Amino acid sequence: MIPARYQASRFPAKLMQDLQGKPVIVRTYEAVLATKLFDDVYIVTDSEVIQKAIEEIGGKVIRSKQEHQSGSDRIAEAVIDMDVDIVINVQGDEPFIEKDSLIKVIDVFHKDKSKEIDLASLMTPITDWDEIKNPNTVKVIVDNNNFALYFSRSPIPYPRDENVDATYYKHKGIYAFRKRALVDFQKLPMLPLEAKEKIEAIRFLEYGRKLKMVETEVSGIEIDTPEDLERAIKAWK
Repeated sequence: MIPARYQASRFPAKLMQDLQGKPVIVRTYEAVLATKLFDDVYIVTDSEVIQKAIEEIGGKVIRSKQEHQSGSDRIAEAVIDMDVDIVINVQGDEPFIEKDSLIKVIDVFHKDKSKEIDLASLMTPITDWDEIKNPNTVKVIVDNNNFALYFSRSPIPYPRDENVDATYYKHKGIYAFRKRALVDFQKLPMLPLEAKEKIEAIRFLEYGRKLKMVETEVSGIEIDTPEDLERAIKAWK
């Protein structure tokens, strides 16, 4: 499921921006299809413009019937009547998503024989301090078992003691849900920390749920700003 909202606060209509001859959302959809990992791939959108762009390439679209606060809320509405077990949420601004990273997050559920994990996501190490400080880069800190402790747009952990080494991780906007957990997510009201940071993954932590993080070395480029789009165009070339 690829949630695709037309409006975006930082970069309006970013999903329909041209990325080397095709809209960003089309590039993302085609990248997910190319992995050949899924039974079905859908765009879930509130936009007629996005719907038309996907249908023109023979893609599958589900139109949202309600307004939603996050992409996960949007896809929860879409899957509620579907006979599915695991749902992967790939953000629409991830045109560089690739197979190996998706396999890693899916494998969390293959290894979870007792079905204790409801949600998994991806993180990648970052070392550039400008990126670490950038509020458009969501950071995550984890415990010794790689369960998320917190997400923030601020640098976490804060480098109070510069003599202590710490790895900084960037959160990639890929989620893998058990269907039950995804439907439950939609029913949970947004709480203050999520509202303040504008990071949907925080909702799970505020309600005491466990979120398994999986490390990947593939950073890619998420398109949140016009500057990101310029970097994406250069990388695509």
